[in-house]
Amino acid sequence: CRPRAAVRLSSLAVLAAAVLLAGPCLRSQCCRSLRTAAVPAKGVFAGRLLLRPRCRAAPSLHVRRVGERAFGDAVEYPAPRGGVEWKKLGFSLATKETRMVVAICSAGQMWGSMSAEPYGALSLEPAATILNYGQGIFEGIKAYRTSKGRIVLFRPQKNAQRMADGARRLLMPPVPAQFFLEAVSLAVRENADLVPPVGEGALYLRPLLFGSGADLGVKPSSQYTFVIFVSPVGKYFGPGTTGARMQICTDHQRAAPAGVGNIKCVGNYAQCFSAQRDAKADGYSDVIYLDVGGQYIDEAAASNFFCVTPDNVIHTPQLGTILPGVTRDSVVQLVRRLSDSDLKLKVGPVSYATALSATEAFLTGTGAGITPIEHISSGEESADFACPGPVTQMLSDMLTDIQSERAPDTMRWLHDPFVEPSYGRDSFMEPTF
Repeated sequence: CRPRAAVRLSSLAVLAAAVLLAGPCLRSQCCRSLRTAAVPAKGVFAGRLLLRPRCRAAPSLHVRRVGERAFGDAVEYPAPRGGVEWKKLGFSLATKETRMVVAICSAGQMWGSMSAEPYGALSLEPAATILNYGQGIFEGIKAYRTSKGRIVLFRPQKNAQRMADGARRLLMPPVPAQFFLEAVSLAVRENADLVPPVGEGALYLRPLLFGSGADLGVKPSSQYTFVIFVSPVGKYFGPGTTGARMQICTDHQRAAPAGVGNIKCVGNYAQCFSAQRDAKADGYSDVIYLDVGGQYIDEAAASNFFCVTPDNVIHTPQLGTILPGVTRDSVVQLVRRLSDSDLKLKVGPVSYATALSATEAFLTGTGAGITPIEHISSGEESADFACPGPVTQMLSDMLTDIQSERAPDTMRWLHDPFVEPSYGRDSFMEPTF
């Protein structure tokens, strides 16, 4: 047996290290199996992964990974906080009694450490790049409590990829995927008692990345801040809502070709406020934007658009000027796997006429989930839809069953922030539509 070695390794290197450093012992009769051990977590999670060859005569190999439990260890997930009326939650900042994750990076440097601290004000100078030139992006992720008693994040690797794409577009240092996953996992562990009971909502995570350096002149910032704050949320359009009433917006567009409509840029959303205010004053839930030619559906103010036509074709606009939504991609992947169904998927231009002639329609987004549309109007023409329609209900059930672990997670979309390593597992090589 080799002498004891203490090394910090990535999870993918654990097995290789065990074989290299303890190979001779593993071939002996007394060392044919490995066992794991960990320091029990109390309060903020801080576990160890210790792999020891079972050899009485040999020193042990210790592989330590900070922030992870040992494989096979029982996990005690914090129960939901008492005294909260979870079913009355809408989509808003429900409480400030939370903890946020913060990291800072100077231009040209690497992302280093992160910290968890009480939710509160950030210090910014008036010359901060985000305040003057809007150099900032954000993300939205949900953590769910499942029917198996676990707490899981839904496809956070996709959000890590999208935030990195947006950072590169705005010349900000991308947050590495592993760093991003460690940060969102830490945010969940720090606020685990705010994850609602299964089926009664989710813990919404809002990662922010922005230029926080004090600079003057149209140029990238000298410093960047990465922040994640959280809030428990319910239905996007408010508790008790069954469907959305949507108004077609014809007096301005959300995004232009070759612009920044395909990233979650802060400037993409403030411009929607006036159109949303006017639509809500007329009794609508939100607006649907058309392309620059005024012919085809783009997306809603904060969600992607789908409709189902009488010939059983599910239509959704192609990527380009619209946001590559994680929920949108999930629906596309689910439909593509319905091999025993007569449903077909068409990703491409969706005309206004196609939307009005559909039998059902729905919105998708991290905040919205899958929300059925009950009415669409342009002022001159309108259409009513089944709410929810059978296809919308089926897809919604399929998605929520995976998120709540009532159905097998065959595509490995769920990430347990208490147990699993922080390297990404969700495939970034899936085709995008």
